[in-house]
Amino acid sequence: MSQNTTEPIIKTRDLTIRFGGHVAVDHVNFQVEAFTLKSIIGPNGAGKTTFFNLLTGQYKPTGGQVFFNGQDITGLGAAMRTRLGMGRSFQLTNIFPDLSVLENVRVAVQSRQGFGLNFWRSYLHFSETEDEAYVLLKDLLLDNKWDASASSLTHGEQRKLELAILMALEPKVLFLDEPTAGMSQEEVPAILEILAKVKSTRDRTILLVEHKMDMIMALSDSIAVLQDGRLIADGDPETIHRSKEVQEAYLGGGAKLE
Repeated sequence: MSQNTTEPIIKTRDLTIRFGGHVAVDHVNFQVEAFTLKSIIGPNGAGKTTFFNLLTGQYKPTGGQVFFNGQDITGLGAAMRTRLGMGRSFQLTNIFPDLSVLENVRVAVQSRQGFGLNFWRSYLHFSETEDEAYVLLKDLLLDNKWDASASSLTHGEQRKLELAILMALEPKVLFLDEPTAGMSQEEVPAILEILAKVKSTRDRTILLVEHKMDMIMALSDSIAVLQDGRLIADGDPETIHRSKEVQEAYLGGGAKLE
């Protein structure tokens, strides 16, 4: 499916999901312009990850619609949405721990090329695939660990590896759910640098859920704010920073949004 430049790449219309009597996402109308970085913020329990799950097909909505590049994809599951170009990372790392760092990315490249998990075929037959995987590792600042076991990496390095695997699949949209979750303060700047580099190419769209507000403000083209499953604000970082409604919702009015 080619990029439709006249439509937002992602759009929702009255998107809603209920769990029993609880409305976790409440009639959300939302859109993301292609080749931008949009962040979703909100207090704990605001519905951010649930909303991500609705966009990427892990959950089916109770009501409303999801559109991808102008196409109604509400009825499609997660696998079909991935094939359309929606790539999702999770709060927990998702790697092959017993493979090397390079092999993890090479397998993802093979999968995109249609070879899948062909472990019976020698990696020597995939020299171009391996070269592509190494370039991605270099971009993600992991080339010095190419031959290490994935299980031996630090948590921060494993998050970078997961991002390399995701990028190897060449999705049109990167859905990143708290990419710095569990990282030490020393590891966060590397992820910030990587995301800034990916954004600067303007060849894909990034949708980000993250709690680190300095990171959100530095990276985002626009920010959507959820509270109790409702979209209460959507705008550029400066507009969100100044919004009294966001201050009240996000911090109870007791502090400024930093």
